[in-house]
This record gives sequence, C-alpha cells and structure tokens, in this order.
Amino acid sequence: MSFTTQRKQPVLATAAVQPSLLQQVGMAGAAAVITVTFIHPIDVVKTRIQISSEYGALGMGGSTKKIIGAEGVTALWKGVNAAWLRESSYTSLRLGLYEPCKVAFGCTTPETTTFVKKFAAGSAAGALGSLAGNPFDVLKTKMMATEGAVPSITGTAKELMSKQGVAGFYRGIDSNVMRAMVLNGTKMACYDQAKGLVVSTTGLPKSSLIVQFLSAASAGFFMTCTVSPFDMIRTRLMNQPADAKIYNNAADCLVKIIKNEGVTTLWRGFIPIWSRFAPTTTIQLVIFEQLRGLMGMKAL
Repeated sequence: MSFTTQRKQPVLATAAVQPSLLQQVGMAGAAAVITVTFIHPIDVVKTRIQISSEYGALGMGGSTKKIIGAEGVTALWKGVNAAWLRESSYTSLRLGLYEPCKVAFGCTTPETTTFVKKFAAGSAAGALGSLAGNPFDVLKTKMMATEGAVPSITGTAKELMSKQGVAGFYRGIDSNVMRAMVLNGTKMACYDQAKGLVVSTTGLPKSSLIVQFLSAASAGFFMTCTVSPFDMIRTRLMNQPADAKIYNNAADCLVKIIKNEGVTTLWRGFIPIWSRFAPTTTIQLVIFEQLRGLMGMKAL
C-alpha cells in the first residue's frame, strides 16, 4: 500500500500552475505589442477610409497605393509608437483580466460558465482596459490620420494638451468604452465558445494550435460585425480638429453620421476592419496561449 501511495503523489505536482494577475496582464501585453507591429499598416488604411470619403471610394487597395505614393511606405507605420503604448495598457488589461473577470462572474464550473457570463466578463475587462488606454488611442488615431510628414508622438501630445488640456486625451471616451465592451465581450466569448465547439468536433485538446487558430479566426469575424459602428464613431470623435468640436458625444456623432451620410456609413471600412481583426485576433490569442503554455499554465 505504501508503494502505491508514493507512486500517486508526483501526479498531483503536475497540475497546471495558477497564473498571477501580473503574469496574465504581462503576457497579454507582450502578445499585443508583437501583434500590432505587424498589423498596424492595416489600421492606418482603415482609419483613412473611415475619416475620408475620398479614401472610402478608393477602397483598401487604392488607399494603400495612394498613401505609399504620396507619403512613402513608412507612412503605413504612422503612430505605431502610440499603438505600442496603447496595446501595453489597453490590450494587456482586456486580455489579462478576462480570466479573473470570469471567476468574478461565477464561471467556476462548466455548468455555470454560460455564453452570457463570458460576454459579461469580456466586456468588463474591455471597459477597464479602454479607460487606461484612451489617451494613447487618441494620439494613435490623430497620428494615423495625419497626411504628409510623419508626426511625432510628443508633438501631437503637446498640441492636444495646449489646445484642449487633459480632457483632450479622453475625447471619445464614451464611445471607446462602449466599443471596448462590445469588442472584448464578442472576442473572448466567441473565442471561448468556438473553442468548445472545435474541441468537441475534432477531439483535439484546447492547447492545440489548430483549435486556437480556428477559434480566434471565428471570433475575428463576429467582432467585425458587432464593432464596426462603434469603431466608426470612435474614430470620428477622436479625429476631430484639436481646435474644433464637430460632434458633442457618441450619440450626437451617431445621429449626424446617419443623417448626413446614411446608416451604411457605420460599416464603412468593413473589409479593412475585418482584415485587421482577423489576423490581430488570431496572432494575439495564439501568442498569448503559447506564452501561457511556456509558463506552465493551462489553455483558456
């Protein structure tokens, strides 16, 4: 009997390590910064299409050609330094806080882990992340929208501060929080849900790259459908001239866009947004999952 007991004890030591909050946030931030470096050009093109009917008419390919022709290839990375800061704050929190938020919402067993609770957990993590990342989001949006010479992040920040004060860095905060809640709620809930379906269909484990890839790609499509209108409103609010105010708030922006440009304008740039969301979500989540595995943690 004593021999059998000794043989069973080491098995307990192989249980997955419980990640700390700092570890989860740190790994999420690393995954986000790596991802945005490669995906940023799509974001630049998407932003130009959203703020300009001229770029909107050109489409993704035509807009890319126009930007490179007029401003050079490096223009596709305008605002990438602000994007790094944004991802380090915003995305690190919205990804890293998802699992703790799930626990807070009562997702402790498979029976209690419903899609609604997953969406709520993702939304809560997204809201917290957007509050931290909004200043960098404003700077990134303004830098990407600037035509001509590549603007500096310090120069953009100084101009904004001198004309609008601290409040300027939180322009569009209402739409940004709503966007982040819808985005992260859709992203994490659909990823989590799709993972269960892929695992049950293929028999592969959650740690499989194939499972993670298919689940993340599915989440990217549904994110584009739900987030596009919020993304349009946020971009318009954040890109208002530093010395003027075209829209009073998210609701006012929504009404004016629909009245002046039509409701379909809310989905203008759908393809560029999907082109950004699909690879971003896939690369981001796969890297995050792999980092968790290297740290001895279980897959989401």
